[in-house]
Amino acid sequence: MTGDIWRWDAVEVAAAIRTKKISAREATMAALRRMETANPRINAVTVPLADQALAAADMADRMQAKGEALGLLHGIPVTIKENVDQEGCSTPNGVVAYEKIVAETDSPPVANWRKAGAIIIGRTNTPGFSYRWDTDNTLRGRTYNPWSREHTAGGSSGGAGSSVASGIGHLAHGNDYGGSIRYPAYCCGVAGIRPSLGRVPAFNATAPAERPLTGQVMSVQGPLGRRVRDVRLGLAAMAGRDARDPWWAPAPLDGPPPQRPIRVAIFSDWGSRKVHADVAGALRQASNALAAAGYAVEPATPPGVDRIAELWRLLVVNEMRQLTKSIIQRDGDPGIQKAFGYFDALVPEIGLADYMKGVAERNKWLREWSIFQERHTLVLAPVSLEPPFKIGFDTTSVERMADVMAAQTPQYMINFLGLPATAVPVGTAAGLPMGVQVIAPRFREDLSLDAAEVIEAQHGLPTPVDPR
Repeated sequence: MTGDIWRWDAVEVAAAIRTKKISAREATMAALRRMETANPRINAVTVPLADQALAAADMADRMQAKGEALGLLHGIPVTIKENVDQEGCSTPNGVVAYEKIVAETDSPPVANWRKAGAIIIGRTNTPGFSYRWDTDNTLRGRTYNPWSREHTAGGSSGGAGSSVASGIGHLAHGNDYGGSIRYPAYCCGVAGIRPSLGRVPAFNATAPAERPLTGQVMSVQGPLGRRVRDVRLGLAAMAGRDARDPWWAPAPLDGPPPQRPIRVAIFSDWGSRKVHADVAGALRQASNALAAAGYAVEPATPPGVDRIAELWRLLVVNEMRQLTKSIIQRDGDPGIQKAFGYFDALVPEIGLADYMKGVAERNKWLREWSIFQERHTLVLAPVSLEPPFKIGFDTTSVERMADVMAAQTPQYMINFLGLPATAVPVGTAAGLPMGVQVIAPRFREDLSLDAAEVIEAQHGLPTPVDPR
């Protein structure tokens, strides 16, 4: 039985360790053996940490034997993305030139998971600078989707999504600036949440400068897992206070009971943007699951979608032109240089005054969405308007990149607003995972996760899978 521990979800492993049915070492050994078997086929874990993991597992078992207090993730094998600091490891962010940047301290999400008792078994892959929806770089190579080697594992947390979908670790750390948790979760058939801005603290001591404004207000840290309940557990452990992040907010993880029935806006009309039939089908299935569970689901379009998406593109790309374009041109691999070049060509330049107006306008759309969600507490939307892309989608042409940017609108518009959104699988189509996202009001991750669990109960996928 213990040889199959890697197949269990995180909540099952935590319960088995607490009740002493298995040890932390047994759980860790099972995860490491699975890594040896599966990782050569997907290249998701770039730096295995077997010795450190076993030492940490033995320490966890000794703590339990002494009767010490156990954290939420006590003994659970996890992975950490290579773009956040982990003491004693490099933080290359998918870039050859940064391979020797070694962290002396843990970033807040790593520190919080360690405090909760998690066992870190390895570091996971990310594209160069973590700026693509595909995970490939010159330093570590390509991460493959365990469902199909012809399709992307997503990005930028592609290593996280592929590893947890394949049974390597029970939770995976990721981060999300324009869909980088939700898109890999979607592509790999697992669950993931981008929390509210301020829910999970972030800071990299190795960073040469503070993040630009859009990075501070649109990028968040969060977990991916095989089941929604695992994501809930991982988020609770990751969300602890860290004084290094002034954006962190002491908001409760569970808010007051909402008025019943909970009203859900199903967001299926994307105007001129084409919605693939399989995506529309997944949205209908998720909608029906919620309606059957007593949610009041009705078609409704949230305010300002086109303008919000435009503002994300304008602010992010114009910041990058000023602050990171020359660095990408100097240090980036051919993939990120080409992908950013197409992205750059699609977005007009704006001056400082328009940038400042765009930042100020964000407040308007936060207000409009807050009012909208007074009636429609949750918004059910696609993660992407297309099924997982075939490899090469962002390095083909400017025209194809324009299609990609349109398809990915449901992801990055939520980053602009800073709202929580859970990606959850909804079966498969043509052999590929499908899924939706459940968007909640600020700091109501609990409501988003509750609804995602309802959808999962009807349409979840049997991960982990053997990589194809």
